[in-house]
Amino acid sequence: MLKQKIKYFSLIAAAVIALTACNDNSDKNNPNKKEITIGFGVGNYIDQVDKGIVPILEKKGYKVTLRQFSQNRQINPAFEEGSIDASVNQSRAYMEAYNKKNNINMATLTDSPSAPQSLRSNKHKTLDDVKDGMIVALSNDPVNAERGARILEQLGWIKVKPNTSTLTFSVNDIEPAKYKLDIRETDAAQGLRLLDDVDFVVVNGNYVASAGQRIADGLVVEDSPLEHRVIVSVMQDNLDSQWAKDLKDAFESKEYADYIRSQRIYDGFIEPEAWSQYPKP
Repeated sequence: MLKQKIKYFSLIAAAVIALTACNDNSDKNNPNKKEITIGFGVGNYIDQVDKGIVPILEKKGYKVTLRQFSQNRQINPAFEEGSIDASVNQSRAYMEAYNKKNNINMATLTDSPSAPQSLRSNKHKTLDDVKDGMIVALSNDPVNAERGARILEQLGWIKVKPNTSTLTFSVNDIEPAKYKLDIRETDAAQGLRLLDDVDFVVVNGNYVASAGQRIADGLVVEDSPLEHRVIVSVMQDNLDSQWAKDLKDAFESKEYADYIRSQRIYDGFIEPEAWSQYPKP
């Protein structure tokens, strides 16, 4: 009789353990999990989410971990290994090129407030000052280098070679147009520090904002096309999970729109189309 009771309780314990395992929130494949890890590059997108998105998700019972990578190229491999569930760092153009090259399936969940690049200078007050031989600095990562080059191309200063790749773009994909400029690549985070050393710099908007400067004060402000605006990415298989839907709702919510609009640091950021339903104060 005693052996039967021990066997009975052992079966119950085994069932409880199995049930607990099935509901383990740490399981990356659990569509109903309540723990989310989001990846970011350097910049203030992590601050936006920390102060604007995390409180919304916490009200719904989520535990959110924000993980910042020192280099953007480290983030997408983290998707592949399953160490992050979402990211706020890349554009549609980069994601689609990366998917094709690496045969994986990241997908756009929704748009993030996105900082346009701007052409800036401490040495020159007008674009009319440009001359042959002047030094222009671009970011050294392919996506932002291409974006910066497109600004210069629209001004007629340079030409971008045809059939360039978003994944591999560099100064070698640039040809002279109206001017023969000395185009140099630099770490994106160092752009503002070079303003006294070079003639012009194309700077990412999130670094401008973080430095307490106005994006609109640039000599030229990028009208970022949709494919180059920052998105919230998840893996394709997670698009219909409950946690992804709740994350999407948070980014598209009036609460988040009100928070971003209330912060002077984000003046000049391009708002997601979903926010057009919320009139500005």
